[in-house]
Order: sequence, then structure tokens, then C-alpha cells
Amino acid sequence: MAQRVETRPMDNNLHDKSIPELMRQLADETTTLVKQELDLAKAEMTQKGKEAGLGIGMFGAAGIIGLFALGALTACFIAALSLAMQVWLAALIVAVVYAAIAGAVALVGKQRLKEGMPPKPDQTIETVKEDVQWAKTQAKSGRT
Repeated sequence: MAQRVETRPMDNNLHDKSIPELMRQLADETTTLVKQELDLAKAEMTQKGKEAGLGIGMFGAAGIIGLFALGALTACFIAALSLAMQVWLAALIVAVVYAAIAGAVALVGKQRLKEGMPPKPDQTIETVKEDVQWAKTQAKSGRT
């Protein structure tokens, strides 16, 4: 989800400009570049935050379903103590089903959380590296 903004084409008549004009142009283009990189970082962090939020929500759901499993298991123990074989067996089956659901939700939540972590703007870091490399190349070609 890259949000690169088109920039103005590079002026090919750099040799005709004075040093102050070139410095002013460099400052303007640097400001534009920094703003674009900050916008990209903000968009990327928002997306990662949403993914992490979904993962945390899934862990919460797994916790609630786990409580249902504990309640069913408790009912199983009570039924077993009352020596009603059919009742405790049914309660045990319900507890196993709830536990399986909780496990599945926890795995999905873990995957969602993993997609949102670590919360760093990978794409922005990569484009900044590209920008630095481009600037180095431009600086070298300007000296020769």
C-alpha cells in the first residue's frame, strides 16, 4: 500500500543555476521527501496497528471461550461425582469442543498478531534506504 506522490521532474539545467538557487531547491526537495516518508510511515503504522488489534481481540475471544471450557469441565466433575455416567460424559465432550474452538481462535489470533509485529514501518525504511542511495549516486555524479 505504497503512497508515493509524484514529484516534479529534475531540472536538467542545474549547471545554469547559482549555488543559492541549488541550495534552495535541495531544501525544498528534501522537505518534500521527508513529508512523503512521514506520510508513508504513518500509513504503514496504522495498518500494523489494525492487524495487532485484531490479534489481541482474537486472544480475548479465546480467553472467553476458554472460560466456557472451564465451566463445562466443572460441570463434568460435578456430574462425575454424582455418578451419572451419561451426564459427565456429555459435559466432557462439550468441554473438549470448547477447548478445540479456543485453540483454533488462539492460533488465528497469534497469526494476526504476528502480522502486525514488530510495529515498525518496513516499507518506509526500505524507501528511505533507496532515497539515501539515490542521493549518494546523485552526489557522486555531480562531482564528476
